[in-house]
Amino acid sequence: MKLVLLSGGSGTRLWPLSNDARSKQFLKVLPNNENEIQSMVQRVWGQLDKLGLTQSAVIATSKTQVEMIQSQIGKDVSIIVEPERRDTFPAIALAASYLYSQENTARDEVVGVLPVDPFVEDKFFARLIDLADVLKSSNAELALMGVQPTFPSEKYGYIVPDVEGSSADMVKVSHFKEKPKTEEAKLLLEQQALWNCGVFAFKLDKVISILEEKGLPTNYEELSSNYSLLPKISFDYEVVEKTKEIVAIPYDGGWKDLGTWNTLTEEMGTNILGKANASHDSKNTHIINELDIPVSVLGLSNIIVAASPDGILVTDKDASPRVKELVGNLDQRPMYEERRWGWYRVLEHTKYDDQTEVLTKRINISAGKNLSYQFHNHRREVWTIVKGEGVLLLNGEFRVIRPGDVVEIPVGVNHAVKAVTDLEFIEVQTGRQLVEEDNHRLLLTWEEIEQEAYALSIK
Repeated sequence: MKLVLLSGGSGTRLWPLSNDARSKQFLKVLPNNENEIQSMVQRVWGQLDKLGLTQSAVIATSKTQVEMIQSQIGKDVSIIVEPERRDTFPAIALAASYLYSQENTARDEVVGVLPVDPFVEDKFFARLIDLADVLKSSNAELALMGVQPTFPSEKYGYIVPDVEGSSADMVKVSHFKEKPKTEEAKLLLEQQALWNCGVFAFKLDKVISILEEKGLPTNYEELSSNYSLLPKISFDYEVVEKTKEIVAIPYDGGWKDLGTWNTLTEEMGTNILGKANASHDSKNTHIINELDIPVSVLGLSNIIVAASPDGILVTDKDASPRVKELVGNLDQRPMYEERRWGWYRVLEHTKYDDQTEVLTKRINISAGKNLSYQFHNHRREVWTIVKGEGVLLLNGEFRVIRPGDVVEIPVGVNHAVKAVTDLEFIEVQTGRQLVEEDNHRLLLTWEEIEQEAYALSIK
C-alpha cells in the first residue's frame, strides 16, 4: 500500500501564527511523550514511522511548504511539488503519476490518501492499513475510513451507509452529506452515519485511467509541466461523486480536526507558550507568544491571545473560528518562516516616498546547514554576525565569520554561507524590490558550492 499525504492550507484560520508559508500543520504547539513541543506534521509522521509506513509515503504540497516540511521531518521524505494550487484532484493525480512513472508502482497497487494533520491515536493509522484489504475483498472502486461520531456536529461531512450490504466491520456507502444542521445530524447518527475524515483508498489504475481518458500525460514530469490542464476541482467532485461502488470502514477512537484556535488549545497541554503570564482569575485562558516582548492577561477568562511577527490576535474562544473573516484578505508577506537550513524573522520593513525599501531580518542557520549559492538583482545586503561561527563564500573567496563581523554583499554578487555552529546574524536589505523571488539560487548543497569555488580557482 502506498500513502499520499496532502499538505495544503493558506494559513488564515490560525492567524497570526500561521501564514501562507506556515500553515496550521507546521505550528509547534503540541507536546509529545517527552513533553517536547512538536507540530502536527511531526506528530503524524512519527505515528506513521512507528508502523513502518513512512517508507511508502509521499507528501503532496505547494512549493511554499517544501522547505518547512524538510526542516521539520527531514530531507529524505518524497515530496510531490504542485506547480500551482489547483485543489485536491490535481494534487492526487500528480502524486499518482509520480508513483506510476517514477516509482514504477503497479496499477493494481492500493493507494491511500489522507490529510497530513489529523489529531488521532496511533490505532487510527493501524486501521488505515485495513483499507487495502477491504478494497480488495469488496471489489469496490473506493474505500473510505469514517469516524464514529460522538455528537451531532455541524462542522463535519457525513458518510451515510446503505442498510443493505453493510456490517459492523464494513459499510456500503449510500451517499454523503456535507455539514448538516444539528437536527439533521441527529437523524444521521440514528442511521449509523460516520464522520468523513478525508481518508480513502483506491487502486492506482483508477486515477491513471482518468488521466488517460482525459488525454493527459501519466508521466510525472510531463503532467507537472502541463499541470494547468488539470481541472481545478476537488477529488470528491471529480471522482467520488462519479463512483458507484464505495465502501467504508469505521474507526472508533479519538479524532479531531485542529483547525481553529479553540480546538487547538484543547490539546496544547499548557496554557502558556512563550514569554507570557496570566492572573489567577483568568480562567481557561491560553497565551501563545512568539515575540521577544512579554504578554500579560489580567482578569480575562475564556480567551486566546496569539502573538507572532505577523500580528497579534485577542479573541473569545467561542468566536475564534471566525478569525478568517478578519484576515482573509490581509495582504502581507510572511514575517516568519522555517526553511531547510533554519529560520528567519522579519524585524522591520519600511518603504520610503522614493520607493526605496529597507528590510531587517534576524536569520538563524542551524549547525552544519547552509544557505544556497545565490545572488540578488535588486538589493544590497549587510550582515552583522551576532552568534556562532560560519564559513562565508563571497567574490570567490572563503573566510570565517564570527560575532562582531560585518559582511557587505553588493547587488549581483554571488555568495553563500555555512554554519559551523548555530549561526545567527542581522541582515539589512536595501533596494526597490525586496521580495523572496529575488533569491537567484545557483547551487544548493555545500559540496557543490565547494566544487564550484575550486573549479573557478584553478581556471
